Amino acid sequence: MWCIGELGIPYERIDAGLHYGVVGTPEYLAMNPNGTIPTLQDGGNEPIWETSSILRYLSERYGSDQFWPKDTMTRARVDKWAEWSKLNIAQKFTGPVFWQVVRTAPSKRDPVAIRDGMDALSHFLDIAEVQLSRHSYLSGEDFTMADIQFGHCLYRYYHIDIERAEHPGIHQYYEALAERPAFEEHVMVSYEELWVHD
Repeated sequence: MWCIGELGIPYERIDAGLHYGVVGTPEYLAMNPNGTIPTLQDGGNEPIWETSSILRYLSERYGSDQFWPKDTMTRARVDKWAEWSKLNIAQKFTGPVFWQVVRTAPSKRDPVAIRDGMDALSHFLDIAEVQLSRHSYLSGEDFTMADIQFGHCLYRYYHIDIERAEHPGIHQYYEALAERPAFEEHVMVSYEELWVHD
């Protein structure tokens, strides 16, 4: 949704999963047999699932040359950081840290597992810290699709109660992202419905 907001694409959003249901219906499974979210239906085109595929499609069809460069090498640089963010930031934060804190009752949390998850994540955040000390954005001086893949985790990362290593460059980058209207609208949103309290 943040990508759609940045690109100014008209949309209809249908919430699915959790208590919303939808994903197990025959209609949804006909679009996405995995029964997962997100799924994108753009006009009469074939539905697209898997976040990275959706982001690449939107970037190619609607993005500017800065956001998703046409030059092969420049695009590969953006795509490299986008893929790196998915594998080393999103996946290492969401399951090992965020789910352990938010989707686990306080009495059942494993502080050692959370700390280990943060240690593994911090190694890759150190890499991003170096990159962002050299550039305004993750893949260079332009805001690109790589920033969508990396930056969408940061609101929750800074919002939950965990011990974090110091990464001043990432924090400054996050503060700049928080000033973007599409980030505020689509990323800085309540996730209260995800919390398990007991």
